[in-house]
Amino acid sequence: METPGRIAATPDALDFTVENVETALHQLYYDPNIENKNLAQKWLMQAQVSPQAWQFCWALLSPEKVPEIQYFGASALHTKISRYWSDIPTDQYESLKSQLFSQIACFSSGSKMVLTRLCVALASLALNTMPEAWPGAVAEMVRVFQEDGGGVDGRARCLALLELLTVLPEEFQTSRLPQYRKGQVRGALGREWGSVCPLLQQLLRRTDSPGAVKARVLRCLSSWVLLDVPLSESEGLVHDCFSALPDPELFDTAVEAIVNAISQPDSQRYVNTLLKLVPQVLALQEQLREAVQNGDMETCHGICRIAVTLGENHSRTLLEQVDHWQSFLALVNMIMFCTGIPGHYPVNETTSSLTLTFWYTLQDEIMSFESDKQAVYLQVYRPVYFQLVDVLLHKAQFPSDQEYASWSSDEKEQFRIYRVDISDTLMYVYEMLGSELLSNLYDKLGRLLTNAEQPTSWQHTEALLYGFQSIAETIDVNYSDVIPGLIGLIPRININNVQLADTVMFTIGALAEWLADHPVMLSSVLPLVLQALGNPDLSVSSVSTLKKICRECKYDLPQYATNIVAVSQEVLIKQIHKTSQCMWLMQALGFLLSALPVEDILRNLHSLITPYIQQLEKLADETPNPSNKLAIIHILGLLSNLFTTLDISKQDDESADGSAPPVKTAPPPPGPNPVVVVLQQVFALIQTVLSKWLNDSQVVEAVCAIFEKSVKTLLHDFAPMVSQLSEMLGQMYSTIPQGIGGGASRSLMDQFADVLFCLNKHCFSLLAVWLKEALQPPGFPSSRITAEQKDNFSHQILRERVNKRRVKDIVKEFTLLCRGLHGTEYAAEY
Repeated sequence: METPGRIAATPDALDFTVENVETALHQLYYDPNIENKNLAQKWLMQAQVSPQAWQFCWALLSPEKVPEIQYFGASALHTKISRYWSDIPTDQYESLKSQLFSQIACFSSGSKMVLTRLCVALASLALNTMPEAWPGAVAEMVRVFQEDGGGVDGRARCLALLELLTVLPEEFQTSRLPQYRKGQVRGALGREWGSVCPLLQQLLRRTDSPGAVKARVLRCLSSWVLLDVPLSESEGLVHDCFSALPDPELFDTAVEAIVNAISQPDSQRYVNTLLKLVPQVLALQEQLREAVQNGDMETCHGICRIAVTLGENHSRTLLEQVDHWQSFLALVNMIMFCTGIPGHYPVNETTSSLTLTFWYTLQDEIMSFESDKQAVYLQVYRPVYFQLVDVLLHKAQFPSDQEYASWSSDEKEQFRIYRVDISDTLMYVYEMLGSELLSNLYDKLGRLLTNAEQPTSWQHTEALLYGFQSIAETIDVNYSDVIPGLIGLIPRININNVQLADTVMFTIGALAEWLADHPVMLSSVLPLVLQALGNPDLSVSSVSTLKKICRECKYDLPQYATNIVAVSQEVLIKQIHKTSQCMWLMQALGFLLSALPVEDILRNLHSLITPYIQQLEKLADETPNPSNKLAIIHILGLLSNLFTTLDISKQDDESADGSAPPVKTAPPPPGPNPVVVVLQQVFALIQTVLSKWLNDSQVVEAVCAIFEKSVKTLLHDFAPMVSQLSEMLGQMYSTIPQGIGGGASRSLMDQFADVLFCLNKHCFSLLAVWLKEALQPPGFPSSRITAEQKDNFSHQILRERVNKRRVKDIVKEFTLLCRGLHGTEYAAEY
């Protein structure tokens, strides 16, 4: 593509000649300058939609041009036909069609990418002219390409025809046809299936058909069945697809065609066809077993997709065929084999995850039958689901430590997600199997932990515990009679592995509500949690578990409080945990302290907070720099998270989770709230920090968070702090004033509206005075605003005391007036 010059950006360069188009394409593909490339691309997009495209596109397709130029010519044709159809005169339809047929014949032995674009262009023409202007379009396509091709060999013509037939339904799916036309054309295409089906069958069944032709036939079938071709009408071809599965070259395309055919929503109407498909799927089991033995993951994956698609889309239809219950059960067992396929996901196998949705679907269908039918199905399928639990827990097992160490971080993350999917499935299966499932898991775990003769793999123990945790996390297990036994077994576990220890922690956390009702069992598990707290590898699981216990069981923890606070302080000082876990730990301590007598709260708060106050005092004296900024934000975060959950008001009415506290809890004595005591002690220090960091938004946000959390927790008890806080807020605000008039980002306007709404709701008479005073100075908040507009704004705000959305609209409108943007297109996007 040697061509001189470069496309300019000036309007007089919009001369869309063949030469200029070639120059621009050369620039797009070969110019190293990215700006020139972008310029060329923009120019070519204009060229493609210009009236001159009709002239240059045919010239660009001439045989001596290189494929990149020919491709642009074909693309321009498609663009003109698909997007500017109304510009084409009716009397030119025939010549356009003939030219396209001719070009497709020429390119059937040429560039594949150009051939495809030409086929898409002719497909678009067909969709725009059928059924009225071009009835029997597909039949004509078949006839034209089956006639003598003027020197083009039969195989090339056959492949070109198949490409054309394949892209036709695909182009329909993405076309911009109006809705009424879509319906007409879909119907016309459905009627054309009669011309396509015999051709595809003939080519697929001929023993001398090359593999490339058969593969294209299968792709073509995949494309057509997406048009909701009735399954009864494609039945013969679907059977042929099963015959193609043993051929490795055709396997993937055959799978795709079968899956597409049987997953169409309409296919469930064809019960007899579906029943014929079940034995064909079951016949793939030998090929599946061989693939497993040979480690052929692609074949396993494909066969599993077919079985799952049939089961998932048609489980109800097949369940209802009571005379064929054994064949459907055989299909279910085949899917069970796929779920339990040997190997560890995602390293040695990638198939088992495909099956999980099927088990949800089958269970939903069984449980949706009326009770007498449901009882019959449950008799057959409950044992299957018990087997499924065993299979899933086996699949959830970690590999050996050595193997797991060799996995990449991405593989470990995929395995983690896979286990979460298994956990969700187990939780769902519990709805069908009920408490018997917990008993089953408990019996297995008991046998495992009490069998002294046979050494237990930690992986097996961990998986059974993981099953318990999956169910207990979301299901009320308070009535279960196996939980006391489980709590009793946990201390017997030889915790010699991080993954096992993590799961033990999460299992205890999942049972926190149960422990609140059975506090005598806390002594069995709390030492394990406190011990794990010192292990950085167990950071997330141990801290989140302690937080759950402190939240759910706080009224039963006073006897353990000293120990919990001491261990927590130790790990915080040693900086064992990352920032987020430190924050959770402070929340846990807030829950814990809430249930203690006030003097105990103050004593514990003093020992807990003093080291941080001392550190903050030291930091406040230092010159601001990035490292001490992080330390300041960390300490402020610890305080705000502690105050988020330290709520003694719940002692005399209800516990934090909404349930009534035990009778033993005495109402808190009168006197200042412990949080207020601490805030008053540190207020001056916080002000000192703030004065140095007033221009740093992150430090200011961290300071605000302390008071925001405290206000939410304390409510009326916060009263002694109000005047000091108001003064501080004023100090912060005046440092970087933000008024509505345009001195702040428009994204902040909702916050202004929230403030005005709250003031109006709670301080109506004062707000009326404040608004009048604030808006009195001329030119404030903007010189664009008249006194009348200010008065109007005040009246509108003062009228709205219940509709927050309306206040936001009023503020938005006022800020646009202040900025001179009201009524502009820019404002319309806001």
